[in-house]
Order: sequence, then C-alpha cells, then structure tokens
Amino acid sequence: MTNIPTKMSAVLLTGHGGLDKLVFSEDVDVPQAGPGEVLINVTGAGVNNTDINTRIGWYSKSVKDDTAAGAADGLDEVDDDDASWSGEALQFPRIQGADACGYIVAVGDGVSPGRIGERVIVRTMMEDKKAGKPFYCWTRGSECDGGFAQFMSAPHDETFAVNCDWSDAELASLPCAYSTSENMLHRAHVGAERVLITGASGGVGSATIQLAKRRGAYVIAQSSVAKFDDVKAAGADQVVDRNADLVAELGADSIDVVVDLVAGPKWPELLDVLRRGGRYAVAGAIAGPLVELDVRTLYLKDLTFFGCTYQERVVFENLVSYVDRGEIKPMVSKTYPLSDIHEAQEDFIAKKFTGKLVLIPPAVN
Repeated sequence: MTNIPTKMSAVLLTGHGGLDKLVFSEDVDVPQAGPGEVLINVTGAGVNNTDINTRIGWYSKSVKDDTAAGAADGLDEVDDDDASWSGEALQFPRIQGADACGYIVAVGDGVSPGRIGERVIVRTMMEDKKAGKPFYCWTRGSECDGGFAQFMSAPHDETFAVNCDWSDAELASLPCAYSTSENMLHRAHVGAERVLITGASGGVGSATIQLAKRRGAYVIAQSSVAKFDDVKAAGADQVVDRNADLVAELGADSIDVVVDLVAGPKWPELLDVLRRGGRYAVAGAIAGPLVELDVRTLYLKDLTFFGCTYQERVVFENLVSYVDRGEIKPMVSKTYPLSDIHEAQEDFIAKKFTGKLVLIPPAVN
C-alpha cells in the first residue's frame, strides 16, 4: 500500500457500560508504526468474550455476576479502577478487538522493510516489556488498541506471518480463541487422555476440541443439546448436556483433565469427575466467577489447578505452525461489517451460534 490514509474507520469504546459505549467513527487518526513496530491494514477481527467483558467492566473484583448479566446494558457495580485484565484502569477511548488479521503496510525504525506485504496475525496476550518478567502481559484491545479498525500498530516481534489459504474471516478467528485454548492444553500438559471441555460450542471451546484431538485426547464436550451436532462436527468424541449431572453421566474419577471456560454454580461437579492426580485448567467464568470449593477435594484427590492467562511465546509459535501445516481448521459462523458491531455483539450474547463471529473492516482504497 503506497498511500496510507490519515483517517480511518474504527469502533471507539468510550467507557465501561452497554452497547451504546461502542461508537463507530470514520474520522479516527490512523496510528503510526513507532520504533520496533509495524502498521497493519486489518482485514478481519473476531468477536470474543473478552471484548464484552472489558466493555462492561466485568474484570472488576466488585462484579459477582455471570458475564451475560450486563453484556448488553452494562453493570452497575463496576469499579473503573480495576476493571481490566491488568487490574488497572483502562484509558478511553480505546479501540477494542483482541483478534485481528491483516497485512503489514508500513514499518517503524528497527524493523526490516522486507516485512511489508506479509499476511499476519498478532498475539493477543503480549509480553509486558516494562515488567520484564513472566506472568505480566498486555492484552490486545485492553491495555493497547486492537483490531476493531482499518489499521492498527503492533510490536513487530508480536506479529507473526502466516501461510495458509484461509479467508480473512477464518484467519481472524484464530489469535484470541485458539491461543487461549492452546495455552490451557500446554500448561496442563494434555496428551492422549480423557479431557472434558466446558462451553464447547463457543470460540474457545470449539478450538479446544480441535487442539485437544490434535494431541491425541479423547474429548468429552459440554454444550446445550441444540448444539450437539455442531460440537460433534468439530471433532468431539462424546457430547454431554451442559445441565447434566456429570457424576451420573460420566462417573466419578473418570476424567484426566478438565478444560473449563464456564465455572458458575455447577463447578464442584468438575472436581468430582476428575481422577486422583487430575488437572484442572481454566481461562473463563461465563457462568459466574464465584464458586464453592471444598478444599478437601483439592488436597485429598491431589488435584492440580492451572489458571491460564499469561502465554509463553512458544504457545503462539506452535499455533502458527499448526495453521501453516493445515492441522486445524477454523469455524466461522457469521461475518458482519465493522459498522454493525452492535448487531455482532448482540448475536454473540444470544449464544445461538457455534464457533466464531467476525467483523470485517471497510476495504482501504
């Protein structure tokens, strides 16, 4: 791209709250590629739980409800000072979008001009270079601007070239959901064993089915009955109603690893079906963040818990290699113009789809 415009279309998050806090504008300054950065023409941006959770301030410790409680209209009890991934106040306006794919159109000082033209995705959970130590990270679309725009800048070493024949919508479904999934499997050292996945019809859940199967696991997936066929098509060996009594359905001590995205009131059942020495990995709590834990179950069964946010670099590197080798495939349910972000998030909240919803920014002339 020889002529990069000075203005672009983008969705601005103007504060914590309902859908009205998302404002589509065609008069936003195009970012610059600073030292060590690249400028990306965004061609697709996936919709994720984290986009909604960040908008409504659900990450604030003052919030006790499930993620659906204020997804459309916002939450009353949010403390703005800790309502983010990092636990620090967000800076508004913010361009959200944890998922993005596109093409590098410019580079900053210290970056090879040879990267211009690369088709790329950007790591969602990026290294916090100021902290300079593990478990500190910045989230794309939260602590820095994301992909709900025609252009975004990103650190060159967090921007990965991909070689595949996927559409822009398909590639945009990858960074957040699939890296979240791969990170849980990586941290829990999942192999050829029995794995239970909650929330299996969503973007992360459906990704986890594929990635766990890639590792040789026998996958048992939880979803609503209406989505059983879709979840089986994603590769699940067995599907269980999300409202079922898990012990009655699967048996006590029958699961090696639980990969959880739901938590909520039925959470104790997940520990009941874990075998002695089993592992539990979690990266979401859409049914509610507060659960009842009998600590005796934890220590008497010798369970290991993995809270999964920070991602080692190898997680994303592995993910890109799976795409390049054709070992996984995307699941896109529907696409929307970027200007229809309210409709896209309303559909996301309704949870009547399987896989991913993706926003497509306007093409740049």
